Formats: sequence, structure tokens, C-alpha cells
Amino acid sequence: MTSFAPPKRVVSLIASATEIVAALGCEDWLVGRSHECDYPPSILDRPVCSAPRINIEGNSREIDDRVKQALGEHVSIYEVHADRLRELAPDVVVTQTQCDVCAVSLKDVERAFQRELGLTPAVVPLAPFELKNVWEDIERVAAALEIPEQGRRLIDRLQQGLAEIASRTSTLTRPTLACIEWIDPPMCGGNWMPELAHIAGGHALFTRTGEHSPWLDWNEFVAADPEYIIVLPCGWGIEKAREEMHFLTARTEWTRLKAVRDQRVFLTDGNQYFNRPGPRLLESARIFAEILHPDLFSPENHGTGWVRFER
Repeated sequence: MTSFAPPKRVVSLIASATEIVAALGCEDWLVGRSHECDYPPSILDRPVCSAPRINIEGNSREIDDRVKQALGEHVSIYEVHADRLRELAPDVVVTQTQCDVCAVSLKDVERAFQRELGLTPAVVPLAPFELKNVWEDIERVAAALEIPEQGRRLIDRLQQGLAEIASRTSTLTRPTLACIEWIDPPMCGGNWMPELAHIAGGHALFTRTGEHSPWLDWNEFVAADPEYIIVLPCGWGIEKAREEMHFLTARTEWTRLKAVRDQRVFLTDGNQYFNRPGPRLLESARIFAEILHPDLFSPENHGTGWVRFER
């Protein structure tokens, strides 16, 4: 815990923010978390302040159908436990405005606090679309915790780590890759994902920095024929990704893809890495680099962060 500011009572309602608070040295200030916050493991004893309203069990197609139905009916995908927030009486609540599907949203938090009398914490909404926004979000959290210098130091460390990877890949040939963020229907990773791929010495197809993740047109995918396919499903680890791969491998064109023929299809832990816009984006870039340029980067994250897919 930092000694440069009076302690705050912090509730984080998004996993990346929990990691940011911990990386700032304020893990002890966390008094509550979302149902998705699971890192660092030492925060798992904090009270859970949210829950999904839809059934999150099942395969990717079933979950996608439920999400689309809820959004079509203008029903929030998550609920905030207002009674628990009242008990915790936080000084700072961190949420997000980037995606209503990924985590508790600002409107969910505001709705909860409208039912509370005399509870007026500082609500910090994060809005990461590209790496520069992640740095801004870290600054925003650090400012709310009144530790701006720690925020600047954390940003400097992360930027330096990414710069070191980029310096090693800057002169390399950049293979094309498809970053599969959802398996059925297939979606490509957007937002900060193309930046991470570029830093790691690759070129991500089908998406642009700062834009939401697009649904993937299969005909376009086959025509582009990426050299690498990297599967990093939002919210899922390697084993769940492996279970879902039949949605892709069952397609008649699958075995004709260059990445498949060359055995360059990889599964990653998309839950712990890649889809959390916080400190571990540095490790995410490193995982990309290990996959794309194994002659230059030792496989430090093999087995935990990534594996080769073998059908």
C-alpha cells in the first residue's frame, strides 16, 4: 500500500481497473470487486459487487445469442449489488464506458447509486479504445486515488517495456495475422489489438486501431488467408478456447488456409491477457512476439499464455 496519500475505500467493477489499482500499489485499498475480477489472486477475498443477468454457461454461439437478445430488449447484461455497495461505502468506484457487453457499465453504476441516499463516491469511468487511452485511464485512476506520481511511473514502465519489444521487431518482416476475439460467430480483436500486434512484429488484418472489434466475414477471411491465426476469446482461457475450435475447424475451407497448413494456429488465454486494457497488455505484446518471432523471443509464456493448436 502506498504511503503518499490517505487510504481510500475503492470498489473496482472491471477486471482491468482492479489490476491497475494493484499495480499502483493500492491493492489494500480495494474493498470490493466485480464478479470478473480475479487478478492478482490476492484480491479474491474481496466482496463481489456485481453479477451477470444472463446465463454465461454454454458455447460461444449460445452466449452470443443471449447477449444479443438482452441488448435487443434493452436489458442490462449485468447487475450491481446496491446493498453491498451501501455496506462497503466506497470513496472511489471504477467502472467503464467502452463496452456494455464486457463489464459493468457507467449507467449500471449510476442506476445503483440513484437508489442510495447519502452515498456519493467519486465514480471513475474508464474508456480504453487504444493504448493512449489505457495510459489516460491509468492517470485517471491514479488521480482519483491522489497518487499521480505512481501513475506516471507505472505508465513509464509499461511504455518502456513495449518500446523494448518494438525495438527488437522494427526491422523484421511483418507476417499477417487474424486475432480471433470470439469464435462463433467469429469476431476479430479491435481497439488496442492492432497496436500490440504491430509492436510484436506483426500486421493484424480486418481491424483498425481504436475501433470496436468487428464481426468477421468468412469469405473475406479466406480471401486474405492470414499467415497466423491467433485465438484470444474475450473472457475465456486456453482450454475453453480449445473446446470451441470445432466451430472453425468444421468449415470446409479451414484445412486450405495457409496458417492451418503451416501449423501456425495458436490458442491464448484471452481472459487474462489481450482483452484487459491494463498493466498486462505488456505481457500480451510479449505473447504475440513469442508466437510470431520464436527465433528472437524465448517462449516464457508458453503453456500458460499460449499454446499451438493441434487438432
